[in-house]
Amino acid sequence: MTDLPSAVFLDRDGTIMEDAHYIKSPEQVRLIPGAAAAVKRLNDAGIPVIVVTNQSGIARGIFTVDDYERVRVRFESLLREQGAHIDASYYCPHLPDDPPVCNCRKPATQMFEQAIAELKLDPARAAYIGDRWRDIVASRKLGGRGIIIESSETTAEDRQRAKKDGFESAPDLATAVGKLLDGLTPRKRKS
Repeated sequence: MTDLPSAVFLDRDGTIMEDAHYIKSPEQVRLIPGAAAAVKRLNDAGIPVIVVTNQSGIARGIFTVDDYERVRVRFESLLREQGAHIDASYYCPHLPDDPPVCNCRKPATQMFEQAIAELKLDPARAAYIGDRWRDIVASRKLGGRGIIIESSETTAEDRQRAKKDGFESAPDLATAVGKLLDGLTPRKRKS
């Protein structure tokens, strides 16, 4: 890719903030070091940043939609404190395997497709970054570039699948963003 991405789709837990496993309280929100600066770098380049996250804790009864929203508000507030922002956020509240299987839970692509339609994005120029294979595989169907973050939560199976599928890897979000932006010219900001 020689052009800036039309958008960057980011997984939330394990990519931008620490994965607290079924996080239900704003007090549990901890940004991963360097993640806010990486998001800000995308913001400064004029690239929409979209969070797409599976949140099966809602269907499991571990937390409510209101709990999720309070966590989202705290998460976005911590990013703003460091000069970064999320342009849009989508979540799937469903369980992985309970019938009927939904079309939104990653690796399904409904949330990505919704964002692409609502924000009028070019999917062939989008980038997908996350710490699991399911976070980036949408790029195979929709187009674009997938980069797996090899966090402590990334399983050996996810690493192997990503490698087999030819995805790039990075140790953290800042490195992944560098792969997307280094040597490219930022867009002019819309006023």
